[in-house]
Parts: sequence; C-alpha cells; structure tokens
Amino acid sequence: MAEVTEQQVLDALKDVADPDRQQDVVSLGMVTGLQTKGGHVAFAIEVDADRGPHMEPVRRAAEKAVHDLPGVISATVVLTAERPAGGGAASGPPPGAPGPGPGQAPGQAPGQAPGQAPLLAGVGAVIAVASGKGGVGKSTTAVNLALGLAAGGHAVGIMDADIYGPSIPRMLNVKGQPASVDGRTLEPMENYGVKCMSMGFLVEEDTPTIWRGPMVISALEMMMRDVNWGALDVLVVDLPPGTGDAQLSMSQRVPLAGAVIVSTPQDIALIDARKGLNMFRKVDVPVFGIIENMSYFECPKCGERSEIFSHGGARLDAERLGMDFLGEIPLDIAIRETSDSGHPIVISQPDSTQAKAYRAIAESVWEKAAASIGANAGPRIVVQ
Repeated sequence: MAEVTEQQVLDALKDVADPDRQQDVVSLGMVTGLQTKGGHVAFAIEVDADRGPHMEPVRRAAEKAVHDLPGVISATVVLTAERPAGGGAASGPPPGAPGPGPGQAPGQAPGQAPGQAPLLAGVGAVIAVASGKGGVGKSTTAVNLALGLAAGGHAVGIMDADIYGPSIPRMLNVKGQPASVDGRTLEPMENYGVKCMSMGFLVEEDTPTIWRGPMVISALEMMMRDVNWGALDVLVVDLPPGTGDAQLSMSQRVPLAGAVIVSTPQDIALIDARKGLNMFRKVDVPVFGIIENMSYFECPKCGERSEIFSHGGARLDAERLGMDFLGEIPLDIAIRETSDSGHPIVISQPDSTQAKAYRAIAESVWEKAAASIGANAGPRIVVQ
C-alpha cells in the first residue's frame, strides 16, 4: 500500500470546517506543522486562544478524517494557539488551555476535565534532565542515567522532549516508527529494556522541525497523553537546552519528582546552569543536584590527567547554591563513540569506570525520586 502524502491529508481536511468561520480548516490556513512518515500523520490546528477550549470537536473530526485515509496507521492532531497580541509572557497554562482549578488531581493536565485519566498516570516518578545551554552532554547523560536506573532493576522510560534536535533514537539504536493498535495511541519503542518516545521517530532524521512554541508544547503533551507508557517506576525526560516553553510546559503539565542539571565545569556553562536551577526553583520543582560532565580527561596511553574545561566548578556551585553534587563524568572518547553508535557505555562497557560513575549517579537519583513519589502535588507557577 502506497504511503499517504501530505496532499492527500490536506484534501481530506478540506471536509473539516470551522463552525464559527464557515470555511474548511485548510482554506483558513489553520493546519500547521504537517508531518507524515511511515503511515503516521501528525499536525496542529491553530486556533485563537479564546476559542481553544471549544474546538475539541473540530480536532476530533480532523483526526477521524485523516485516520480514515488508506495507508494511515495513526493520526495525531493537537490544538495550538498563539498568545494574544501584546499579551507578554503567559502566567499560566499555554494559550487555549484553562488554568488548573481547585481540587485538580496530581498529574491532571490544566484544562483536563474531571474524571479523565491524568497524564502519565502509570509513572511513579518523572525526572527532568536539563541544562542551561547546549553542548554539555545532556542527552548522553540522560540516556546513560536511564540505562543506569534500568540496571538497578527499575522499569524505565525516556521521553525525548528536544523537539528540534531529537537524539534519543540514535543513542538507543532504535529505528522504525511506533505502532498503534487503535490509530490514536502510540506504543513506545524499546531497546536495552528501556521504553522511549521521540519526535525523531515521526520525522526524517535530516528534516528540520519548523514549529513555533505553542506547537512544541502540543507535541510534548501528545507524547505524554497519546503514548501507552504503561507502568513505569521512572520516566526520564531529556529536555532541550535553556529555560523556554518546553521546560515550563513540563513543569505545568505533570508533577515532576525532580530535575537533574548537567553542566561542564567552566564558568560560562555554570552561569547558564544556574539559570536552569533557578527556573526549577521558581516553579517549585525539586532539584536533585548537578552533574559535572566532561570533568577531566585522562590520556588512555600515558594516563596523564588534563582538566580541559577546568574542574570542580559544578561541585563548588552546588555547595554555594545549597544543592547536592551528584558526581562527575570524565571527557572520554569511549562515551562519545558508544553514544554515536547506539550502544551507550552503561550497556556496552558495564565494568568501565565511566559506566560505574553513571550507575552511581542513577542510584543517588533513584533514592531522591523514591522519596518524592507522592509528595509532589504539582508545581505552583510563579512568573516575575
């Protein structure tokens, strides 16, 4: 069977009308971010923020119209909205979603109707792995942390929240597209005993994801709401660098058990790491601690140690800011090679010094996560 094309999807959506504007959603330019791959179709319907809560019937109609096309395995449709002009930063949920109300259940998404299953209901602890800037080895750390947790006997998943630069599929050596039994809920991919989901499974590796902030937020919610994660002890979330929409959305949508900050030891990286720490503190998410990555380099031939990016800066910052120092990971070619090849060092070289360091950090993180399970009733968003 031939794979469905973007034009076929758009033709099907011409039968879906906006009831208020009396035209189809394609002619009105409401369809954005259309992606098709291997029978999986994903796109957003852009609506005015004040109409968002009332457009669910249109979203469902669009989803059904696309799912009924020959060759479509799954159709994922999300509503998204821009901030009102001149509105400034949002102080609550993303535009189009009502804020949390009194008595809202832990894990219940803002605007979610009472009685609906909360997001990630089967997950014991959600742990965010974050960095203030890119290039510090955050994704490599997230993957090896997840594998270290799995090595400890825990049921683990990893969610790739870096929509623009998804790297988890390559690092876990997972290829192909996720399956769907009902055409709406995706089954997570899996390797090395860890479940995973990433936008990298739904778009070609070299295809840029040209999405605005609200669409990124909707994609994150899709990966939490429309993926059958099942029962997990812990879900590791690999956040993109910085302190933007993805970080705020995760803090709002689910009760994070805690966050782990990854930094290299030099001052310029630590400045941004402190920004990440302070962001999580502002939204009442516990920070489990900081990891110093690329902490030092030990020559494999002569054994001489070189501190290329300085050393110990993250430990000093942890002491100064009153948070735990989780450990240091060396700058080592084996970590880079095993990550690039899809055979992370915790799996491929479990007896190495580097793998033992990751597992020690994973054990410490699990102790903190286990203590926080059930204690976090959801963050309070504070915008200054």
